Amino acid sequence: MDQVLIDYLARWGHFLFGITWIGLLYYFNFVQTEYFKDADADARTDAFTKLVPRALWWFRWGAMFTFLTGLVMLGLRGAGVTVDITVGAVLGTLMFLNVWLIIWPNQKIVIESNTRVKAGGEALPEAAGAAPKAALASRTNTLFSIPMLFFMGSSAHYAHGGLNGNTTALIVSLVIIAALELNAIFGKQGPMTTVRGVIGSGFGLTAVLWGVVALF
Repeated sequence: MDQVLIDYLARWGHFLFGITWIGLLYYFNFVQTEYFKDADADARTDAFTKLVPRALWWFRWGAMFTFLTGLVMLGLRGAGVTVDITVGAVLGTLMFLNVWLIIWPNQKIVIESNTRVKAGGEALPEAAGAAPKAALASRTNTLFSIPMLFFMGSSAHYAHGGLNGNTTALIVSLVIIAALELNAIFGKQGPMTTVRGVIGSGFGLTAVLWGVVALF
């Protein structure tokens, strides 16, 4: 098959699966989480046994195929990889890992706990700790999504050059991203607790990373 056609099909799939993934990410953070704050216990339990598992299925597999199609595109570009697409790809990869290694494993515990409650049983003790872990990783993914989309776009329309001449910018950017990812694993939501806070933090992170890439 022609390489140009493979590249285009991968790009099309990347858009399609990415819209599915990020759309559900924003649904979880901007709609569902806010609803759960106001809903009564029975409504939350019902949602966690009927709605959330369906949404998470599309969410995690959207993440998987977004990641895989992204790998295909990166493989085809080879030496043409820019600092912009590298920053965007690192953010996207961490988001993918957060989905499969933090959000989904912890949400499975919460779903199982609610399923037991709905059947008349007792909640799982570990669910109390699992829910905040999943929430923090989800908030961090929302934070990362804004600069991730910015750098994915700038790589094609406002690129800052290849990796060789931007080593310092890349290192500084990766240190900032790594610190935020460590917070996603061990820290707290902080200003990301509210919808306004996580959106504002996302745009702030975008400005900081763009400044680093542009100045170094």
